[in-house]
Amino acid sequence: MNPTCWTRLPTPLGPMWLAADTQGLVGAWFDGDKHFHGPPPDWRQDAALPLLGVAAAQLQDWFAGRRRSFDLRLAPRGTDFQQAVWREIARVGWGCTRSYGEVAAAIGRPRAVRAVGAATGRNPLTIIVPCHRLLGRDGALTGYAGGLARKRALLAFEAGEAPLWSAAPDDREARA
Repeated sequence: MNPTCWTRLPTPLGPMWLAADTQGLVGAWFDGDKHFHGPPPDWRQDAALPLLGVAAAQLQDWFAGRRRSFDLRLAPRGTDFQQAVWREIARVGWGCTRSYGEVAAAIGRPRAVRAVGAATGRNPLTIIVPCHRLLGRDGALTGYAGGLARKRALLAFEAGEAPLWSAAPDDREARA
């Protein structure tokens, strides 16, 4: 049995849920995430799990601008295709953006742009696997499971345009 443990983390963009098991960090979601509605009953609350503490500390450093990447053991749960998309997204560096089409091409599936978008929306490791850095073909902000206001705030923060604490985390337009 490999139990999944979780904790909550306050952030400038609202609370986050962090979840891990013995394999690694399985999730980091904002409250109100389109595809995460809280821990299932078989998960247990355990902020003392070392990996959860390390993940929380690294996220706090990231939000404070002291960290631009993460050094965590990751174990997101998804299909082989989703895993490939998430690995490619993880390669997009701080302050950079890519299109869904560029990710599709990079994983050898140039016609799978919509599927890449769907896999991106299911990314369980927001910020750590920086799906906020993906844009539409024309550079347009497209969906973000945590809400477009958060996506705007994250991109502005990485561009040095605005501090995160000035952003309004409550944006329902991307969650409908």
